[in-house]
Amino acid sequence: MARDIVDDRLIGALHLRALDRQGLAHDPVAEHTAVQAGTLDALLEGRYEGDATLAEVLRLGDLGLGTVQQLDGELVVVDGEAWVVAADGTVRREDPATRTPFAVVCHFVPDATVDLDGPLALAEVTARADALVDAGAPVAAVRVHGEFRDLALRSVARQVPPYVPLAEVVAHQTTWDVAAARGTLVGFRFPDATAGVEVPGYHLHFLSDDRTQGGHVTGGVLVRGTLAVDHCDDLHVELPAGVGLGVPGATDRSRIADVEGRVG
Repeated sequence: MARDIVDDRLIGALHLRALDRQGLAHDPVAEHTAVQAGTLDALLEGRYEGDATLAEVLRLGDLGLGTVQQLDGELVVVDGEAWVVAADGTVRREDPATRTPFAVVCHFVPDATVDLDGPLALAEVTARADALVDAGAPVAAVRVHGEFRDLALRSVARQVPPYVPLAEVVAHQTTWDVAAARGTLVGFRFPDATAGVEVPGYHLHFLSDDRTQGGHVTGGVLVRGTLAVDHCDDLHVELPAGVGLGVPGATDRSRIADVEGRVG
């Protein structure tokens, strides 16, 4: 059974709000927000069906990442289009009617942009992003477009009921390397206090310009490219059934540590 609380400490890190399913009560551009469907806790427990559709998610953001129903691959949202990278590495444009158990998007409007000349390892790229983000910004959206080499990518296979916990799924994930590709790295940086709702730290996905390669990024080198960051003041979340807001509790970091950086 999934946890029925969200760590109250994250309320101090950002303004977490429940998402109106019709999206009518929120203007993500004006409010400068990230919008999320589902929570990491629910995904950890094996809730892979999802509630929101990609059409609903894309109405609220044009850049983002996550996964789709039945955990059928890695979701990458670039320029308002939803693409999924399957466990065999193939890339498909996803039907807007597909549901998602976990996705986070924003309407990306850069606050800062800089050209980077590499080679820069992934950790160096995120450090450059940190330097561009406002000190008080709890959430930062990141987009890097350029030439990459030695990309380490991964995805997970479609699951069937009865669903097993995420830790068991990622134990059998597939990984592969891409020697060279031109494309877009997208993702978010979340504070530690959001553990249970999101993956703390950087969560990054890649999609090549020719839409033939992509996946969850665990390593790689930026040869040259352009880095842009957009700080987000709020996080609006469509909460799964049984999850509440603002109830004091302690996030179980050990469960997250088992799969941290491996989901969505």
